[in-house]
Amino acid sequence: MVQKIVAIALGDPAGIGPEIALKAAADARTRAACRPLLVGDRRAIDAHAKACGIDVEVRNVSSPAEALALPDNVVALWHHDLFGNEELRLGEISGLHGRVATQSAAAAIAAAMRGDVAAVVAAPQTEKAIQLAGIEFDGYPTFVARCTGTPVDDAYLMLCFDEKRIVHVTLHVSVRKALDLITRERVQDVLEATAKVLRHFGISHPRIAVGGLNPHASEHGLFGNDEAEIIEPAMEAARATTGAVIEGPFGADTMFHKSGYDAFIVMIHDQGHLAAKLLATNRTAGLTIGTPILFSSVAHGSALDIAGQNKASPEAVIEAVRRLAGAPALAQAAE
Repeated sequence: MVQKIVAIALGDPAGIGPEIALKAAADARTRAACRPLLVGDRRAIDAHAKACGIDVEVRNVSSPAEALALPDNVVALWHHDLFGNEELRLGEISGLHGRVATQSAAAAIAAAMRGDVAAVVAAPQTEKAIQLAGIEFDGYPTFVARCTGTPVDDAYLMLCFDEKRIVHVTLHVSVRKALDLITRERVQDVLEATAKVLRHFGISHPRIAVGGLNPHASEHGLFGNDEAEIIEPAMEAARATTGAVIEGPFGADTMFHKSGYDAFIVMIHDQGHLAAKLLATNRTAGLTIGTPILFSSVAHGSALDIAGQNKASPEAVIEAVRRLAGAPALAQAAE
C-alpha cells in the first residue's frame, strides 16, 4: 500500500474544482503514486458527483491517517462543515464559495504543517468570489505564505508541465511595481529557492536558465542595464551559495527552446505564463516554493460555465499530485 498522503483541497465549490478533484482521486495513476485525500465539505462532492454522474464510493474520515486504512477503490474525504446553513449554487460567484475554497485549502495546509499529509494540491479557485468574502488573496503563493507564517515576499510560483519548470521573480503585480521588486536580493532568493526545490525532487546538480527583463536581455546594454546591474550579480551570488549551474541572462522570447535545463527563471508574470499556456493548455500546475510545505495548484480557472456538466478534465490535478508525490511526469512515464 502506498503510504504517502497527498491532500487535494476542493477549490471553488461552484466551479469544476470538486469534479476534477474527485476524478483525480479516483484515477489509477494518482493512486499508484500516493493515497489521495480530498479536503472540503461533503456537500460539494455529493453535488458534483450527482450532477456529473460520477459513480465513485467516497467515505468520510475523521483524520488524514484514516485514509490509509480504506480499500484502494474508495476515495477518502476529510469532511469539514464549511457551508453551515448556506446553500451551494453551481456556476455562481459568491462570497460563500470564496470562503469555502480558502478554508478547505487552509485546512489542508495546516495538515501539511503538522506532518499529517506529505503535500497539498488545490483545485481552482475564483478570485472574485474570494474578494467578495473579504479575504486577502492575490494568488496561492502569498496565501500559502500567510498560512505558514512565511514572509509573503519569500514565496514564489513555479509553473510545471511535462518536464518544464518556470519560476517567476514577480507575479500578480502591475508591471510598474514589478520593476521595483526586481532587485539583486530578490533574484538571488528566487534562484536559491529554485535550486533547493529541484534538489528536493532528486536533481542533485541543478541547471537553471535565467531570462532577462529587457528585450533580448538588453543586447549588452543597448536596451537597458537591468541585466548587468541586477540580474547578473544575483546569478553570480547564487552560484556561490547553491553550487548550481546558473546560466544567462537569455532573451525571454527564445529561452524556452534551450535544452538541458531543469528550470527557467522569468522576471515578470507574462514571460512565464504565456509560454506555459501556449505549450501546455490545461496541463500546467503551479507549485509554491520558498515555504515550509509542498503546495501546488492548477494553472487553469474554475470554469463556472461548465460546472456540473462532466466536461472538465482532471489531468492538471493528476499531474500536480503525482509530481508532489515524487512520481515521474506522465509524459515521461509514457515513454
